[in-house]
Amino acid sequence: MTRVLYALAALTLTLVTGCGSTTPQAPVAAASAAFSATLTHKYGSTTITAKPKRIVTVGLVEQDALLALGIVPVATTEWIGGYPGAIGPWAKPKLGSAPVPQVLKDTGSGPQMEKVAALRPDLILALYSGLTQEQYTTLSKIAPTVAQPKEHIDYGISWQEVTKQIGVAVGEAAKADALVKQVEDRFAAVREEHPEFAGQTGLMATVYEGYFVFGSQDPRSRLLASLGFTLPADLDQAIGDKFGANISRERLDLLDTGALVWSVTDVDKDQATLRGDSVYKGLKVVKEGREVFVKEGTDDGNAVSFLTVLSLPYVLDALVPRLAAAVDGKPATEVGLPS
Repeated sequence: MTRVLYALAALTLTLVTGCGSTTPQAPVAAASAAFSATLTHKYGSTTITAKPKRIVTVGLVEQDALLALGIVPVATTEWIGGYPGAIGPWAKPKLGSAPVPQVLKDTGSGPQMEKVAALRPDLILALYSGLTQEQYTTLSKIAPTVAQPKEHIDYGISWQEVTKQIGVAVGEAAKADALVKQVEDRFAAVREEHPEFAGQTGLMATVYEGYFVFGSQDPRSRLLASLGFTLPADLDQAIGDKFGANISRERLDLLDTGALVWSVTDVDKDQATLRGDSVYKGLKVVKEGREVFVKEGTDDGNAVSFLTVLSLPYVLDALVPRLAAAVDGKPATEVGLPS
């Protein structure tokens, strides 16, 4: 299932919030030799009083940050890719010889509560999620649960925050900060190598019930911004306070950007569908060959959806050369299609 299909369904999904105080506190506090960490979130705050050893992720991407910190969760929640343990190839080397985590599934009604409870977790992570109050309450009765932050829309937390908050939760804050800096330094190097990105607009979209575009609160749009691209000026005004939305043919001007990244399931079919629209076909971004297609279901495409501290280097290796070809000012340059 694509991220859009999942996320549209998952906005109704119910997860849960953590044991401990529900009174909002400072964004993140940690502390003490005996180990104590408190994290605030959409439903209050959660205090962890012992270093976690059995962690279950009901959010969709938290396993990557845990693995980067040297911690293997006992269970993960499957999103895309169908990978063993819900661990993508960009994260698999971090698993080493450890047992593959059990994979939980969400059927549309929220986490599998009985299976989560049977795992006897001492921490449940739901940072990149659409957890509801009811789900949080239920999960909190099983173990301390950290829900999505209230500062962002559901599924809107950045990869940096996911990594850093998990670092605090497991007592590895300094290591998490260092991991974030490594990836941010990689972005800085790309921007220095490709100053042309800073002079371009960029947008990510998918063919879902027409033209579906991702807004500024979606991690994929943040990816382009981190590379130096600017989002269309009235993008959020057009789609509202959402991670993304469908736009009408009358607003296809939003797609006429310096680089337009399409996430599609069938490159040939979806490209033909797009080119069959006379309005879309007439956009400069199409005429000048500045479309970049990413195929969902492939490792490259899945990595673009995950966007974690481990998948981002993988994404940059695959995507940056194609973005550079798209914005080099030479329509004859082949951007290339994914295999």
